[in-house]
Amino acid sequence: MKATFHPNNPFLLKFFTVLPMYVAVECQRFGRFYGIVLARGSGVLIVVGLFASCSAAKGIELERTVDFTTMVAHWANYAHEDYLPFVRETRPELVQVGFYGAHYWSLAHTKHGAGYPAHFPKIGLKQNRDWLKLLNRDLHQLDSTVVGHFNIEFLVGDPESAEGPRGFFKFYRDLWEEKLLGPRPVDDPLQLLQKNADGTPIQNNSYSIGGMKEYWACLNNPHWRAVLKAWVRHGITQGLDGFVVNYFYRHNCLCEHCQTAFRNYLGKRFTAAELKGKFRIDNLASHGFTEIGSWHDPANSTLFKREQLRFSQIATKDCFDEVFVRHGRSLKPGLIVGQWNHLGNFNQISGDERCLLPAEFWAKDEDYLWYSTGGSANYTDLKNNHLGEGTLQARYIRGASGGKPFTLGKYENTRVRVSIAELAANGGVPMGFYTRFTDPGARRVITQYYRFIRNNAAVYRHNIPHAEAVLLYPRKAVHAGDIRPVETFRQTGRALLDRHVLFDILPDDLATPERLNAYEKVYRPGDTTAEGQAKFSAPVTVRVSASRPAAGGALHLHFVNYNRTEPSQPKSPGGGIQDEKPIAVAGVRCAVPIPAGKKLKGVRFLTPEKEHPLEVVSDIRKKGVVHFTVPKFLVYAVVELMFQPDSRAAP
Repeated sequence: MKATFHPNNPFLLKFFTVLPMYVAVECQRFGRFYGIVLARGSGVLIVVGLFASCSAAKGIELERTVDFTTMVAHWANYAHEDYLPFVRETRPELVQVGFYGAHYWSLAHTKHGAGYPAHFPKIGLKQNRDWLKLLNRDLHQLDSTVVGHFNIEFLVGDPESAEGPRGFFKFYRDLWEEKLLGPRPVDDPLQLLQKNADGTPIQNNSYSIGGMKEYWACLNNPHWRAVLKAWVRHGITQGLDGFVVNYFYRHNCLCEHCQTAFRNYLGKRFTAAELKGKFRIDNLASHGFTEIGSWHDPANSTLFKREQLRFSQIATKDCFDEVFVRHGRSLKPGLIVGQWNHLGNFNQISGDERCLLPAEFWAKDEDYLWYSTGGSANYTDLKNNHLGEGTLQARYIRGASGGKPFTLGKYENTRVRVSIAELAANGGVPMGFYTRFTDPGARRVITQYYRFIRNNAAVYRHNIPHAEAVLLYPRKAVHAGDIRPVETFRQTGRALLDRHVLFDILPDDLATPERLNAYEKVYRPGDTTAEGQAKFSAPVTVRVSASRPAAGGALHLHFVNYNRTEPSQPKSPGGGIQDEKPIAVAGVRCAVPIPAGKKLKGVRFLTPEKEHPLEVVSDIRKKGVVHFTVPKFLVYAVVELMFQPDSRAAP
């Protein structure tokens, strides 16, 4: 059951005064409460409550989240004359654009800000601030929610040079406006930085933007958190609906704040005897650490290195929660917050900002997740069965987060159709970050596919994954320092995909008996048997998934076709949509069990390449299995099994 309200509804406040009673009544009446949903003007929905079951209203804690089905994100070209017309044409529910963290304060006042990474349209803090505020206003007028990028710690600049301080240090010493940001937390910006053992700042010059060095602020430093809070307040005044936060890296920072925080962490986790026996720490209170690292080579991992990594990721999450969740939402209730992290091909211990984060903290209080797959999924090698896909990553993120919105960054601008289809089919949010909207071909496809998703919103919004089986991700082994089962997991996952088994993915530390009882089959890494009740006769270049709409009454089968004419250069990501070159697939035969208690009403075929659905000829054979053949499609197709209304449903 769902109730929808506009945020300016005069009866909204009165509604919330009776919300606890409403929840109790609905739980008592139906035994299940699906959510109270507030519609933002942008079309993004804030779900105040979402429960699978409600045996008692007592003790229920409402966890908010957002829901959106399409987005675009751009670091470059957002000042292009066609950008707003592109947004008007594609109508994404969420636009991720603009910079409000360390990139802005390091570079917006310099001539180097026009290049990577932020591509600022103006020179000057005020000039860019005024421009971004107008952009946010214009995007809101197009009914989009606006989320800004927020670099949390990566600083560009020089404390001293022939021309004085540059970049971030110029801003902090000379351009900080107290009327805008409040007082400086400390006088000397060097006090904010991550430090080596000798107290010197950690620095490098990997990018050398404007010939300047790169520094890293310490997220455990309370003064730096005060800077971040001032920046959050500034972004909110610019009209943002939220932030996506990136650069969650702790280097081997040995500053006093990290030393103290690591001592506190170890003291709560180990006894004095364990500290001495495991780590040769005789007196924790006076111990000076020479290493408090983070990511490292799994082959050289030790218990102590993993404790450093675990501490780093918990500390980073603590900073995120303090600055964005608690402080940000105290300034703007309903502030949307998400993290931009990296997964690659399930790189663990040497990558993934959450790889050792305890399950109870994993994506808690975050509204949506961005995970980069890097270069592992931006090309195909079809003869070796490499589809350049993020299917396993998508299902892992969905299972680990409890179904929160997420997207994948695949670092390509060629396979536009596949990138959108893959996410839509697996509960993710398609986006246009790596697509060139100035390319008429790419723009035409984005518009076409986003229109398809919008016109079939009932298929996607709040849908529920439908699977016969679940594959367990070996997170317990990773936390113990053994990443060998991860490769076995990948192999098992690919085998299940090749055999078109309908399966979810769930980290094994979340795999309670209650959750596993929902599946007919539980696969663990290394299981060789892979057969499901639903049968699909399809090439291995086709992936199959399934979902149920929030309103019920149907089952949706999603088909994504990765077959294509590949670039002549091996493993090339291609140079644009002209190199996508999909090859249509025909003759996919299906035998799908009809859910117990359901009566089939009909079968429909939908695809972005066709304006109207097609009726599909089907027949039901013994044991209540419907048989049909999917019509020919190019890249993405949805087959809808429609069921007769349940006469036993409550009015």
